[in-house]
Amino acid sequence: MDLFTIIVIGIVLSIDSFAVSAVDGFSFQHLDKKFGLKIAFTFVFFQTLMPFLGWLIGSSIEEQIKSLDHWLAFFLLTFLGVKMIIEGIVKKTDTKIQSVISGYQIALQGIATSMDAFVVGISLAFLDISIIKVLVIIALFTLIFSYSGWYVGKHMGMKYRRSAYPLGGIVLILIGIKILIEHLSWA
Repeated sequence: MDLFTIIVIGIVLSIDSFAVSAVDGFSFQHLDKKFGLKIAFTFVFFQTLMPFLGWLIGSSIEEQIKSLDHWLAFFLLTFLGVKMIIEGIVKKTDTKIQSVISGYQIALQGIATSMDAFVVGISLAFLDISIIKVLVIIALFTLIFSYSGWYVGKHMGMKYRRSAYPLGGIVLILIGIKILIEHLSWA
């Protein structure tokens, strides 16, 4: 997998973090930059932990399904892509204003936004790739997107949230197709 594709994966996985951070910024506009950084670093932690755990699990079963690995990566990424497209089209933005958010709630958000990263981590186990490089790139983009999301939410509201999910879903599907084509053309 080339660096460009890894960067795209990092960006796509960060879309959930951006959206949730934007909601937090919108909902808790009275909180300062430290709050935005707390959210961002919580999301970074989970967005790097979950793909690593997925990669560990995928690596342990790699030999059993090596002949089908590209199909598995394709179906997992396509599933996630379709899920993101549907979420972007169907779900409505919750703009309920609250006054406080706990560290526990932020951790739950971090876990929720990183479930897709877990599945991507399983897919990465079947590719010839440096997991450390992938994790660093995911962490970097998650930090940038999470803090940016908080900032945008704090200053602009939820104007673009719904369009980000379908776009990210389409990109995941395209990456799955690219992996499938690469593996089938090498066979």
